[in-house]
Amino acid sequence: MRNRYIVSYDISDPRRWRRVYRTMRGYGDPIQYSVFQCDLLPAERIMMIEALTGIIDHREDRVMLIDVGPADGRGRWSIETLGRAIKHEERIAIIV
Repeated sequence: MRNRYIVSYDISDPRRWRRVYRTMRGYGDPIQYSVFQCDLLPAERIMMIEALTGIIDHREDRVMLIDVGPADGRGRWSIETLGRAIKHEERIAIIV
């Protein structure tokens, strides 16, 4: 079952920030500057954490993961916005 995560990051170096941003595009949709919404299986969550661990400087940077619940349940409705709505991209699974 996929859970919805909000992933926020504070990266001090612009080069690492771009690498984190590109990595996160593979796991979810940007919803704010340095904030992504990701619907992940447990294995995908681990792969994302491993990818980010290899990029960030653990003394200077911070990545925060917030589990908001099942993507098809509570997680779908637990994010509320004011102003411009969040544009969700339709994801297509590619099996390699």
